[in-house]
Amino acid sequence: MPLTDTAIKKAKFDPAKKKTTISDEKGMYLQVMENGSKYFRLDYRFAGKRKTLALGVYPQTTLKEAREKRDQAKKQISEGIDPVQYKKFLKKTSLEETENSFEAVAAEWYSKYKPKWSTDHASKKWRRLELYVLPYIGKMPIKQITSKDLLEVLRNIEKRGITETAHRTKSVCSEVFRYAIATDRTENDPSVALKGALSPKSPKNMATITRPTDVGELLRAISGYQGSYTVHCALKLTPYVFLRPGELRQGEWSEIDLENAVWKIPAEKMKMNRPHIIPLSRQAIEILKGLYPVTSQWRYIFPSQRSKERPMSNATITAALRRLDYSKEEMSAHGFRAMASTLLHENGWRSDIIEMQLAHAERNKVKAAYNYAQHLDERARMMQWWADYLDKLKGV
Repeated sequence: MPLTDTAIKKAKFDPAKKKTTISDEKGMYLQVMENGSKYFRLDYRFAGKRKTLALGVYPQTTLKEAREKRDQAKKQISEGIDPVQYKKFLKKTSLEETENSFEAVAAEWYSKYKPKWSTDHASKKWRRLELYVLPYIGKMPIKQITSKDLLEVLRNIEKRGITETAHRTKSVCSEVFRYAIATDRTENDPSVALKGALSPKSPKNMATITRPTDVGELLRAISGYQGSYTVHCALKLTPYVFLRPGELRQGEWSEIDLENAVWKIPAEKMKMNRPHIIPLSRQAIEILKGLYPVTSQWRYIFPSQRSKERPMSNATITAALRRLDYSKEEMSAHGFRAMASTLLHENGWRSDIIEMQLAHAERNKVKAAYNYAQHLDERARMMQWWADYLDKLKGV
C-alpha cells in the first residue's frame, strides 16, 4: 500500500526489528531510525548490483518530492546512468555551491534547532520557508542574496493579503542568515535593512480562513494538536457546531441529547437571548462520545483545568490556535463561524438556513421567537453535509 503523509507522521522505530521500513511504490520506502529520523530510500539494481539511493529526509523532503526524485532516478537508470554515481558527481563538482545555498543552510539550521522547538512550531517554521522562500531563493548561494532579493520574496506574500505571515517569514529568514553568519557562510543578514519596508501588522477582528485548501491544512493541524484531551476535543468540535467561543465553552452535558443528535442551548446562554438548537453531525457525536467518559461527571462539557466547577477559559481555543502557530491575523476562535458561512453560501445552501443555524439576529421579534426550532430537518442535512465536506478537505 502506498505511503501517505499520515502514515509517515505516525511511523515509529520498531526495536524488535533490525531495520524499520515502510514500503511505498517502485522500490521506494521510508526508513525510520532509532532516533526518530525518517529517510526516503530507493532500492534498485545497476550493472547486476543492488544499490540504495537516498532521496531525502522527512519532513524537509516531502513525500511528493521524494517520489519525483525516485522517478527521475528511474529515468536515469533506463538511460544507463547510475543515480548514486551521478549524485556523487554533482556533489563533487558543485559542493561549494550546494552546501552554501540558502536551502542547504536553512536545512542545516532547521536540523540543529528543531529539537529545541515543539513539533508544531518547528513544522510551521519550515513550512513558511518551503512555501514562500525556497522556491524563489532556495538555490541561490546565501552570500549572494541581497535585501532586494529578500524583499521581493516578502512582497509576494504581502500581495496575498497575509501581512503578518510576511513578517513571520522575514523573522525566520533572519534566523537562517544569522546562522549562516555564525558558520562563516555569509557576512550579513539582508533582512536587517528591510526594517519598515513591509506594511505594518494590522490584526483583523475575527480573522478566518475560507480557501478550501487552507481549511484542510488547518483541520489537519487541529488533528495533530498535542495539548490536553479536553481542549483538543473542544478545538475539533468548534468547526462542526457554529457556536461563538463563549457559547461553546459554557456547554453543559444536560443540554446534549446524544441519542437524538441535538444540542439544545437555553436562551440565557445565547448572545441573542433566545434558545438555540444544534443538529449534531455524526462527526460531532463521535467527538462528544469520546469526551463523555472524561468529563461527564461534571456540569460542563469542557471544564476548566484549574476548577472542574467552572468552564474552560474563553481564551482557550484562541490559545490552542496560537499553539498551532496560527497568528491572530490568520485565524481566530470566532473565525470558524465566518468560515462556515462563507463556504456554505459558496456551495449553494440557503442564506436563511445558514443564518438561522448561526443564531444571528432576527429583526422581526415575533418570527425570532419561533426560528430556533424551524427547518430542523434541512438544518440537520446542512450540518451533516458540512461535516462531511470538512472531512473531505482534511483528507479523511
